[in-house]
Amino acid sequence: MLSLFATVGVFAQAGHIMQGVGAKNMSMGGAATAQAIDISGAMQWNPAALATFEGSELKFDIGAFFSSPELRSTVPVIDPNTGQPTGQFASGVTEDDRGTSPMPALAFSWGDDDSRSKFGVSAFGISGFGVTFPESMTNPINAPQQFGGFGTIESDYLLFQLGFTWAYELTDNLSIGIQPNINYAGLKLMPNPTANPSPTAGYPSTDRASAFGFGAQFGVHYHSPTGLKAGVSYKTTQSFSDFDLENTYLDGSTGENSFKMNYPSILSLGLGYSLGNIDLALDYRWVNYENTAGFDEAGWTPTASVRGFGWENINILSAGIQYKGINKLPLRVGYTNSTNPITSELAFFNIPATAIIKNAYQFGFSYEFSDTFVLDAVYHYGDSDGATAGPIYNPQLISPDNPLGAFPGSEVSYDMTTSMIQVGVSYRFN
Repeated sequence: MLSLFATVGVFAQAGHIMQGVGAKNMSMGGAATAQAIDISGAMQWNPAALATFEGSELKFDIGAFFSSPELRSTVPVIDPNTGQPTGQFASGVTEDDRGTSPMPALAFSWGDDDSRSKFGVSAFGISGFGVTFPESMTNPINAPQQFGGFGTIESDYLLFQLGFTWAYELTDNLSIGIQPNINYAGLKLMPNPTANPSPTAGYPSTDRASAFGFGAQFGVHYHSPTGLKAGVSYKTTQSFSDFDLENTYLDGSTGENSFKMNYPSILSLGLGYSLGNIDLALDYRWVNYENTAGFDEAGWTPTASVRGFGWENINILSAGIQYKGINKLPLRVGYTNSTNPITSELAFFNIPATAIIKNAYQFGFSYEFSDTFVLDAVYHYGDSDGATAGPIYNPQLISPDNPLGAFPGSEVSYDMTTSMIQVGVSYRFN
C-alpha cells in the first residue's frame, strides 16, 4: 500500500497542497472544515468534524490523474566572436511527458454511538509536485548542460501522511478534535539546483532521498439545530528531517548535499448550511509558506546553489454544494481558487515545481447501494489561468545592479491544465 501512495507526488493544486482528499471531498471543492460530508474530508481538514459521524466506517478512493504542463523559454542569441547580442532570439517550448498517476486515499473511523468520543486513522498523500521536461535542442532551457541549458528537467516530490484522529463532543452541538501526524516525504531532482555546481560538469542529478516528519492538527466544530455549521482548524508546520541527496555529475563524479523542506502550517475557517436536500460548504485557508523551511529563502548561495523556492503565503477558497433530491443519487459541484505563491521574479527558481493551479472545477456523485455500501465518483479539471513568467538567471552575471544575475532579454514561463477521474467506496459497519 505504501508503494501505491508513493506515486501521488505530481498532483499539486493550491501551491503544492492537495485541494481535497477522496472523491467526495474533491467533489465539494475540498471544503470540509464546517460541512464534512465524509470521514476523509473531516480527517483532512477538521478532526473535530469526525464527531458528527455515527458508527464505524471504512473508505477507500483511487483515481487517475493527468497533467499537461508546458515549459517555454526565450534567450537572446550571442555572437560567439564578439560576445554581444545579435538582436535575434531563440525560443522553444517543451511539453511534460510524465503520463498518468494514481491517486489513492484510505480512512477508517470508529466509536460507540453512546460515547462522546470518535476515533479515526487515515493514510493520505497530501502534497506533491513533479514534472518531466525532456532534453531539447529547440527549447533553450532544456538544451544540454554543455550548451548552456539544464537538459532534462525532472522532479518528483511527495508527502504521505498517517494521521490518528480523536474527536470529542463537548455538547450535543460543539466538538473538538486533535490529530497527531507521522509524515514521510520523498524527493528526486534532475538536475539538483540545491547542490553546488561543478565548473566543468554543471549541476548533478540525485537519487530519491527520504525524510520523516511530525506535526499535528487541532479543530473545533459547531452545528446548530437550524442547519448552520461552523468550523476552524489549525495544522501545525510538519517538521521534517533533512533530505540527504546523493548527487552524480555529468562527468561521473559524485557528491552529497542536504536540503530541508517542511510542510507549511495551514489555518482553515469554514461555514456550512444544510436545509432539506441541500448541503452548502465554504472554506477559506491561509497557507504560511513564508515561514516554512525550503520555501522561505530564495536566490543563490555563495557557491551558486539555490537556497529555496521563495514562495509567498497563499489564500485558498473552496466551495461546494450537494443536492440529495434524487433517490440514492446525491449530486455535487465544487470549485477551488488559489493564489499563486510564485512571483515573476522567482519563476526561474521554480521550474521543478510548475504545477500551480488557480482554478479547479469538480463534478461528482454517489450511488447508495444500501445503507452500508456507497459508491462515489468525481471528475476534476484545473487550469493555471495563464503562465507564470520571469527572467532566466545565471549566478555568473550577479552584480550590485543585478543581484540575482538576470540574463538580459531572457524569459522562462510555464502553465498547465489538469484533469482527474476518481472513484471511491465506503462501507458502514453498523
